[in-house]
Amino acid sequence: MTKKKPSILIVDDDENIRKTLSAILQGKGYITDTAKNGLEAIEKSKAKSFDLALLNIKLPDMEGTKLLTKLPEMVKIIITGYPTLENAVEALNLGADAYVIKPVRPEKLLALIEEKLEEQSQLRR
Repeated sequence: MTKKKPSILIVDDDENIRKTLSAILQGKGYITDTAKNGLEAIEKSKAKSFDLALLNIKLPDMEGTKLLTKLPEMVKIIITGYPTLENAVEALNLGADAYVIKPVRPEKLLALIEEKLEEQSQLRR
C-alpha cells in the first residue's frame, strides 16, 4: 500500500509567494493547492481535505488569524511579514500549530511542515 502524499493549501495574496511555495513543496512530493484570500481558502477546504494549510496573516478579505477558526481540522501554520506579539499570541490561541516570520527559509519551512505532519499522524494513530 502506498502512503498518500500530504496535501497542502497555500493561502497568500501574493501570487509569487504562492507559486514559489507551491513549487518548493511539489518538488518535495507534496500535493499543493493555492488560494489568494480567505474566502477562496474556505471554499477549497470544503471541496477537498488538506493535511496542512500555510496561511498569510494579512489577507485582502480577512486576517489569517480569523481564517484559522473557519478552516476544518488540519495542521495550520501562520506565515507573516508583520510579526507582532499580539498576532502571534492570537494565532496560537486560535489554533495555529506554528507561527513563521517572512522571509521564510525553504529548508526551515520544509522541516517544520514535516515535523507538524508527523505529529498529526502520531495523533491519528
